[in-house]
Amino acid sequence: MAALSTTAPEHREFPFTLKEYRRLSAFVHGRTGITLPDHKINMVYSRLTRRLRELEFSTFAEYCDYYSSPEGEDEIEYLINALTTNLTRFFREKHHFDHLAENLLSDLSTDGINGRTRLRIWSAGCSTGEEPYSIAMTYRETAASRVQCDTRILATDIDSSVVARGSSGRYGGQSVAELGKGRRYRHFTAFGGSEWQVRPELRQLIAFKQLNLLDAWPMKGPFDAIFCRNVMIYFDNPTKARLVQRFADLLAPGGWLYIGHSETILDQKTVFRLRGPTIYQKGT
Repeated sequence: MAALSTTAPEHREFPFTLKEYRRLSAFVHGRTGITLPDHKINMVYSRLTRRLRELEFSTFAEYCDYYSSPEGEDEIEYLINALTTNLTRFFREKHHFDHLAENLLSDLSTDGINGRTRLRIWSAGCSTGEEPYSIAMTYRETAASRVQCDTRILATDIDSSVVARGSSGRYGGQSVAELGKGRRYRHFTAFGGSEWQVRPELRQLIAFKQLNLLDAWPMKGPFDAIFCRNVMIYFDNPTKARLVQRFADLLAPGGWLYIGHSETILDQKTVFRLRGPTIYQKGT
């Protein structure tokens, strides 16, 4: 593989040196835990040039000075949103939802004698909402018809714009096409010809909130399951270790942690045990 350049081409509209890039990446890491290695410089440049034009800056040095200043405090949200990758779809990594149905939802009970009557699930890094809605659909299809359970799903993301989109519950036809006609018509309503609206019985299960995983967490738990998929790949090892421990602290004994297909926590000493591909269970 050819080496990736970390220097700014001379023809760039806005000067962006490696020193300035590392200043920006250090700021983002401090605020979010996201690691931006040097080879990401071209990606960062392309995502921020439009913003520099809007603010009428001529260099990235000026932009760095701006978001670091008191008057640029509101700019930090835009910066983080611009650099956050949100790639998702309904029932992505389907085996997680199959496992959820077979190992957690099957324990639900109406009387609390033979199973649980309360269910709390957290989608940490919910992006535009496909993940928490997939969790809600799994619950509705697996358990809602036979039990009356106190069920709530918390959906959070650092990117405020995708949280707003998820909360709206509105998706294009292409997004819902992979669900199949049965699921599509059961859980969505056609809207405006080319869009689909999530039905109220699904939306009422989910609370969408903006949350930086590095900040204090207002929720107390305990959660029965946490989905944190394709989020920790952006963190360095110390940050990931702290996050996994915080998840463990918030999970009920025997609770489940689902992570992304390219992630692992096996290199860390934790209370979790591997129970399947990217599926971990907290000790009881």
